[in-house]
Amino acid sequence: MAGHWLAELDGSRVTVEVPGSSANLGAGYDCLGVALAITDRIELEVRVWSRGEIELTVEGEGRNELAEDRDNRFVRGLEGALRAARGEIPEGVGWRITMHNQIPLARGLGSSAAATVGGILVGNALAGEALSMAEMLVLACEIEGHPDNAAAALLGGFVVSARDDGGVEAIRFDSPRDLRAVLFIPELRLPTDEMRAALPDLVPLSDAVANLGAVAVGVAGLATGRYDLLARLTVDRLHEPYRAAIYPQLPRMIEAARGAGALGACLSGAGSTILAFVDSMAGITRIEAAFFAAAGDLDLSGRVLVVEPRNAGAHIVGRA
Repeated sequence: MAGHWLAELDGSRVTVEVPGSSANLGAGYDCLGVALAITDRIELEVRVWSRGEIELTVEGEGRNELAEDRDNRFVRGLEGALRAARGEIPEGVGWRITMHNQIPLARGLGSSAAATVGGILVGNALAGEALSMAEMLVLACEIEGHPDNAAAALLGGFVVSARDDGGVEAIRFDSPRDLRAVLFIPELRLPTDEMRAALPDLVPLSDAVANLGAVAVGVAGLATGRYDLLARLTVDRLHEPYRAAIYPQLPRMIEAARGAGALGACLSGAGSTILAFVDSMAGITRIEAAFFAAAGDLDLSGRVLVVEPRNAGAHIVGRA
């Protein structure tokens, strides 16, 4: 251990800030995402002589819930990046991790992807920035299973992404300054694995064609300033109708936001959060009221949070 490169970093600290995100945005199942201005700020301290122990402190969302072991997504990202960049990690290396987390867990706001991406960035920083952005994105997708949240967390802004043989293609563009996301965040948790299990293996051709058209027109609209086309992009026929069987309040909540004038409204990721896009203060007020009215009728407890899409992706904010 004494001669290993990590031994020279004993006691060093690295801090990363990673945004939450919303994936799918309606029709863009597993290929669209947007970073949001809710963050997980994570500090890592290297503890070379700790007999491999992991010490985790969480302030905010996820307090007393997240695992203090190597299945923790931040640790998986961290150690995955170290191995990819510098080879095997010797036994006895441990980590002290402190998270200041604003991203609710199991609500479709990218908490898992943020932790994974944060770990990868910190591991890459410790390894001397040996990995490229493309390599980090591939690693994040290997851990997460799909690129939408991971790409948005890493790159910021609106991101279109797709996996191919051995790689991930991701294209980002900035969110407009005046666009806001009104989030209704229920107390109800919906684990991603369960929501994916609700989806069929086959869908009607007409539904697939409708989604393809919505994504093509919606992404072109976003990239060229046609934000009115969010109304089409956020109408989905591939996953939301099937997930409504598990989450029956979903259609009514989405319709409430649209009826209140949202530019577009959809399930955020696998849920349970519902996202509505808006570009005015008056619109925010109307949508917030509509969310609470519908949620009251449906006996769905939750809160509203208004956030900006975030154009800055994950980044290292401190080293010591």
